[in-house]
Amino acid sequence: MQNTLKASVTFDGVGLHSGKPVRMKLFPAPAGHGIVFRRTDIALGDTLVPANWSLVERSPLCTRLVNDAKVSVSTVEHIMAALAGCGVHNALIELDGPEVPIMDGSSAHFVRGIMKHGVARQSQPIVAYRVKKEVTVTNDEGARATLKPSDRLKIEFHIDFAEAAIGRQTRSLDMRNGAFARELCDCRTFCRRADVDAMQAAGLALGGIPGENAVVFDGHVVQSGEGLRHSDEPVRHKMLDALGDLALAGGPLFGHYIGERAGHSLTNTLLRALFGTPGAVERVLCDPIMISRLPGQGLVWGEIPQQRRVA
Repeated sequence: MQNTLKASVTFDGVGLHSGKPVRMKLFPAPAGHGIVFRRTDIALGDTLVPANWSLVERSPLCTRLVNDAKVSVSTVEHIMAALAGCGVHNALIELDGPEVPIMDGSSAHFVRGIMKHGVARQSQPIVAYRVKKEVTVTNDEGARATLKPSDRLKIEFHIDFAEAAIGRQTRSLDMRNGAFARELCDCRTFCRRADVDAMQAAGLALGGIPGENAVVFDGHVVQSGEGLRHSDEPVRHKMLDALGDLALAGGPLFGHYIGERAGHSLTNTLLRALFGTPGAVERVLCDPIMISRLPGQGLVWGEIPQQRRVA
């Protein structure tokens, strides 16, 4: 059956790009509600923004949702990954600003907040989307994203950076049960030093602080404060982002995602291609075997990592 939160939870932080303080509150929601954001700082008009791929205003820097009234919510990928990774299907998320708080740059704070009280089972079956045909999209920079048929969600990612501290990294993960919490949720957003300087000069990443909410790479140098939490933290964070972006499908996804230097925009392009290709995806009610393969099913508190340092 579908799940929601057992209790509400509040997160206070700053927006990564705006640098402005923001409070986010997660509330339980009824079965069939889905994940919906609400902007409490806007008094008039439609302030509800459903978490759906069709509302994404594509950007290489973050995932931004915009409803028909032009009300937006930015940087939703980390909280969406946390909800998917904890097996939460229904929630109302209130924000008093335009951007989800960045916290430490990962999903770990969100996962801990959700699982502190746990999830509540509801009375309606889980509706999922099963990939039936392989779909691939590319961009002008040679990045590629693919979804293949699979009986569970698998995420595979390949990155290649000139920075010696990153280089080439590859990882593949079966996302069932508590894999997200164990392997990915504490992996932080990262960028190159030159990109930070360029973004801040353009009025972006104003809330980004190396070592506090982002890992910054400058050649061989890693600006992280605590060191890396995993030796391959960058590719793991790209997988975290991919889960959050795929969670905008409108329900759990059964498929094998392969990202090759892909980002938020390309993953959204992939979802648009998937739902726009006749016969590429089907809507299904999950049976017990399918449910056992979903992210978050059976997740327990002890699987959620504390901060780990790699020498």
